[in-house]
Parts: sequence; structure tokens; C-alpha cells
Amino acid sequence: MQKGRLILILIGLVILAVIGFFIANKIGESNSQDNNRCISDSDCVPAQVCHPTSCVNKEFEPNKTGISCTQVCEPGTLDCGQGSCFCKNNKCEAVLRG
Repeated sequence: MQKGRLILILIGLVILAVIGFFIANKIGESNSQDNNRCISDSDCVPAQVCHPTSCVNKEFEPNKTGISCTQVCEPGTLDCGQGSCFCKNNKCEAVLRG
């Protein structure tokens, strides 16, 4: 009888762990989507301090304090006017020129 209870408790704990995993995963997904939401182009800024390749909502702009970047215009980035951040379908996106 004691063994049966222990097995039921273990099964319950496994089920709780699986449910917790899925809830945590959903919360992570919604947070990553929230940092991209926008209404207008002015809501969007580069997501990386140096050689940015993507954009986020300005509320999630990375901290630039104490960071020095090279002056190289890296291809495939927003460096040197190669692209800009825009709001498309209510999501911040980097659009490269050329």
C-alpha cells in the first residue's frame, strides 16, 4: 500500500513538472514577442549596441554605458546607414538597403 502511494506521488510530481515547463516556456515566448511590438517606426531601435542586425521596441533598448564599438562598417548590419529599424505588422524589424 505504501508503494502505491509513493508511485502516485511521483507521477503527480512529474505531471506538475511538465505543466510548469510548458507555462515557463509560454511566458518566455510572450516576453520575447513583447520586446518587438510597435505601433510606429519611432518605437523601434537597434537591438544590439555594436553592429546591430535586428531591432526591438525602444523600451528594451540595450544599455550602451561603457561600451565601445569598432568604427568598421560591418556588412549585413545596420552600420553606416546600411539599414534602419521599421515597424512592420506591429513588429520591429531591421531592413537592410541594397
